[in-house]
Parts: sequence; structure tokens; C-alpha cells
Amino acid sequence: MRIGVAGVGKLGEFHTNLLKQIAAESQDVEFAGVFDLNPERLQEIGKKYGVPCFSTLEEMAASCDAAVIATTTSSHYAIARQLLEAGLHLFIEKPITATLEEADELIRIEIEKGLTIQVGHIERFNPALLAVEPYIGEPMYIQAERLSGFSRRVTDVSVILDLMIHDIDLVLSLIKSDIRSIAASGVKVFSNELDMATARIEFENGAIANVTASRLSRSKLRKMRFFSRNPKSYASLDFTSGKSEVFRLVRPDQLSSKNPIKNFATKKILEQFGEIQESLKDMALDYVSPDVPKVNALKVELEQFIDAIRAGKPAKVTSMEGRRALMVAGRITEEIRKNTAELD
Repeated sequence: MRIGVAGVGKLGEFHTNLLKQIAAESQDVEFAGVFDLNPERLQEIGKKYGVPCFSTLEEMAASCDAAVIATTTSSHYAIARQLLEAGLHLFIEKPITATLEEADELIRIEIEKGLTIQVGHIERFNPALLAVEPYIGEPMYIQAERLSGFSRRVTDVSVILDLMIHDIDLVLSLIKSDIRSIAASGVKVFSNELDMATARIEFENGAIANVTASRLSRSKLRKMRFFSRNPKSYASLDFTSGKSEVFRLVRPDQLSSKNPIKNFATKKILEQFGEIQESLKDMALDYVSPDVPKVNALKVELEQFIDAIRAGKPAKVTSMEGRRALMVAGRITEEIRKNTAELD
């Protein structure tokens, strides 16, 4: 399988480095080369990683079976359509496209030609999430915060498509229900697009998700909290540090430790919940801090894309899932525009 990278900015360079590693570790994967509209950057990356450089997309398409698209969001559609028409499987960095109409056309071609599109919602592969996911159960309330500093690299899209869409995708993958309503607000500060936004998403099954994103923060923050039923639990995870914690109600014989009260650290943590233990009757409050494996989420993401092509199976994050996240991001954006128009 010959695979290449279109767009070798900061993220595209990461893809290039990892795909070279994957190719070196595999007998049936070859890194074919890179393409970028900036000839100086293209030659820089080609020389740095010792890989071929394609001067045109047509040249790249003729030399590859699959490709990663790591260009600006506004260019995803044009590049993806050309490569799909040429018969290439695609890994498209999030969001899948800038508009739903563009996403629909790519999905049409994907189905028509029997190809695979995977969308780069990398947080699905975050080891902190994978460690805590078995304990989440059925989330009924999710609180997500994603803050970062301002970057000139992403001024062509709002903070909703830049940052919030990560958490939108996670929420949609964890809450198995249709959306009932969306309320949102946001502001433009340093760019012509929204730089800060918050949204409340209510689902038909009664679940609620509050998601906040800002690119005006002096420090980075990527946290998510879950309040669940079946089983009743509270979980929190930090995507940056990889730390995750779970507090859940279980029968005494289901405790993760045979006698957690004798464990001093666990006892002190549980004491933060006050007198809840005394009110639980036949249940017990359990504390779990799952082990988080040290893995490169981007490399795992790429490996699963390659595996999906090999097996002829849907990708881990399909084009339809990428479309749904884009659709919800669009609804949030429209809600903010409507509220702003009413204020004017």
C-alpha cells in the first residue's frame, strides 16, 4: 500500500514522520511521498525525512493508493475530491470539510468508488479516554472544556471547527441518542471568526452536554467530566496529562480493592465526598484511577486507517460520523449567529 501526505505544515510533518515509521515496521506499506503548495516547505520536509516530493496533486495521485490530507480546512474538499476521483483511500484531518454540502459530495464519491474515508478526530484514540471509557456507562451529563492560545495557523475557521469539534465528536460517540435542542453563545475577538464559544446540547434521552472552547487562553486545558447511570458514576479525565479518575456506586463485593478504606490515599480521596458512604446502605463508593498506556494516539489513528483499508471495513471514525460532528458544529454556529443578530 503506497501512502502519501498532502499538506506538510506542522500537523502534516507529524503525519510524515509517523507514516515513515509505520512503513519501516510493515512489509506491505510504502511511504510514497509528500505534496504541498509551498515549494520551499515541500523541499524542506522532503530533505528532512528523505522522502519523494510531488510537484502536483496529479503526480501524487498516480503514485499512491491512499493519502493523508493535512491542509487547511477550506481546502479539504477540493483536494479530497480530486484524490477520491483518482481512486485513493483518504485520511482527512478534522473537520472533514468546511460545509455539509462538501461532505455529502465526498461521501457520495466514497460510496460510489468503494473507498474508505477516515476523519482525524484524534481524541477517539486518546489513551486517557480509552482507559476511562469502560467505566463511563451511560453518560447523562457531560462537561467539556478545551482552551488554548491563539494560533495564526487556524484563523480560516472558527474555534468551533478548530477546537470544539473534538468534544462534539466525543459527545456524539458516547451519547447514543438524537439531539433535541442546542443553545449556544460566542464572541469574535482576535480574528474574523468566533474565538470563544459555549454550547448546551440536549438529547432526546434526557442527556445533556455542555461544551466550551476558547483560543484566547494563556494556558492549555483539555478536560471532560461524565456523570452517568447504569452504572451510577462520576468520571473525569485530563486529555493533556492523561490522568483519569472514576467514582462509582457498586456492591461491596465489586470494589476494585478488597478493602479500600485501609488504603490511606483512597480513603482520603473518598472522604472528599463527605458522608455519602454512610448513606449508601447496601452499596459502596468505589474509586478507580485507571492505568493509561503510553501510546502515540496519532500513530494508532493512522495504523487503524491502514488496517481498515486492508480489511475492507469501515474506518474507526467514518465519513458519516465526521459529517454528523460537522452538522452539530454548524447548528451551534447558526445558534450563535441568531443570538448575535437578535442583540443587534
